[in-house]
Amino acid sequence: MLARTALGSSTLLALTLSFGASATAFAQSQDAVTIDVDATAVGAPLERVWAFHGYDEVNYTTTQEGEELLRTLVAAHTAPVHVRTHFLFNTGDGTPALKWGSTNVYSEDARGTPIYDYSIIDAVMSATLDAGAFPFFELGFMPQALSTHPDPYQNSGTYAVDGGCFYPPLDYAKWGELVSTWATHVSERYAGAEANWQWELWNEPDTGYWHGTFDEYAELYDYTEAALHAALPDASLGGPAVASVESGFLSQFLEHCATGTNAASGQIGTRLDMVSFHAKGGVSTTSGRVQLNLGNQLHLHNSGFTAVAASGLFARTPIVISEADPDGCAACPVSLIPADAYRNSSAYGAYEVEMMKRSLELAAQANVDLRGVLTWAFTFPGSPYFAGYRALATNGIHLPVLNAFKLLGSLLGDRMPVTSSGALQLSDILTNSVRAQPDVDALAARDGAKIQILVWNYHDLLTDAAPSPVTLNVAVPPGFGTRSLVTHTRVDDTHGNAYTVWVSQGSPTAPSDAQLAALRAQMEPVALEPPRVVGVTAGTVSLSFDLPRFGISLVTLTPATDAEPEVLTPRGGGCACRSAHGTPTPRPTLLALGLFFAWVHRRRARTLR
Repeated sequence: MLARTALGSSTLLALTLSFGASATAFAQSQDAVTIDVDATAVGAPLERVWAFHGYDEVNYTTTQEGEELLRTLVAAHTAPVHVRTHFLFNTGDGTPALKWGSTNVYSEDARGTPIYDYSIIDAVMSATLDAGAFPFFELGFMPQALSTHPDPYQNSGTYAVDGGCFYPPLDYAKWGELVSTWATHVSERYAGAEANWQWELWNEPDTGYWHGTFDEYAELYDYTEAALHAALPDASLGGPAVASVESGFLSQFLEHCATGTNAASGQIGTRLDMVSFHAKGGVSTTSGRVQLNLGNQLHLHNSGFTAVAASGLFARTPIVISEADPDGCAACPVSLIPADAYRNSSAYGAYEVEMMKRSLELAAQANVDLRGVLTWAFTFPGSPYFAGYRALATNGIHLPVLNAFKLLGSLLGDRMPVTSSGALQLSDILTNSVRAQPDVDALAARDGAKIQILVWNYHDLLTDAAPSPVTLNVAVPPGFGTRSLVTHTRVDDTHGNAYTVWVSQGSPTAPSDAQLAALRAQMEPVALEPPRVVGVTAGTVSLSFDLPRFGISLVTLTPATDAEPEVLTPRGGGCACRSAHGTPTPRPTLLALGLFFAWVHRRRARTLR
């Protein structure tokens, strides 16, 4: 259980201000970066592994904020969105609560006869499907009537995992009947469920989420597989969703499914359609500044891929990392863990984009089939604005990380080769993370004549820095034409960032109508400049712009029509521009400096009292 820290508001403010470095550090110029995209190549379809989202609190799904956010996520992605939640089989009345939930799908009468109630769980499934998403259905946890430890059933505290819902069943056959009865209901009520839903057994059975042995989990999986596929023969079922890929549980589970005795059938082996595991990077503070650990997260991804690749029978079974995040507690606000201040910043979005591309590279190296990388973040209705939960939105206001997903999620078509002089070697990130130079990299896709290039500037340390000058050269396909229409959309500290607006408003606990309007105006990615036409020279479009630390740019090229305006000279845009001599013009962090002096003033005032 996590203990509440004793850090006061002044410390939290200081940590928030640590996003801005000293003026000397900020003024240091960054190396110019050249990014080359070969959009003439014959690419393979881009595997959009990022269209997976999840959260603990199942009953948040049917709140107004939850339903709105689900619709936003579906609109943000060109790929089908899958949604995973905990507590789908829990006993209770469906009242939303932090790190808890219930549907009361199963209970028993005095004689032990099962009673099924689908009213709450159907409302959750309908909200998900009505938004246009598909369930990533986590089969769990244990209903109170089936638990070997029914009382106390609910956890002893918000951050504890000691309730009766995390125990094995009294009767595995009754558990199997629950699964088959629910799956039959799904097949009858929800068209296309067999093809479009993903199923997974339990959550992190190598932690306190499972108060049983490995053998008991393996037996639960055997009964679950038999029951699910009896009702939905073509449904995709996976597991074990372990918290630690290096604990041995994952490899043991793969061995059981390949060569172990099936507890339900008595035969050798158990069907496994998908392999899942979790990975969390790690967040800390160093010299008063927040520091992420992308390298550790990617190391864990690589360990999971290696285990699957070495499994023999399941070496090419689809993989979903069903929780992949910079840290381990979505429901912990900044007031509890100050290092989680990164969550409101543009650094969170840059981390996600960088992590997604690097995970695809690792999967290619390991020759495994990565299908999904699930972000465990949603919304927390009723919480204060920008409280620092791992969320995509706060009180309906989209956070910068959600805007990063809007840019990433828009990519469509075949992946195009990219080389960047500012990109770090993958092996270097695995060993050292991103602690010295920033990683300035890109991901490109071509869909017909449309070419999209997503460019980002990532570093582990949340400190301000001079923008990186970027030259983007895109080789366009034959027949593209002599002119290109260019659009450039940005998310960074001052574009598509409602949090910085909220801070500039004085961090109001109850924003006025005018303040809310200002927040909503900045909760979408921003066009860095009006659409413009540039020339295609020797088959290449060349653009130059400055990219701030943690900035993400989406550049889209399409053939210009005769109706488009005359060709304009390529130029940078927005507030991250070039001087006449081509050197980066530093962007002063006036907001951070102003907050810093206010903090100093308050500290001195407290000292004098």
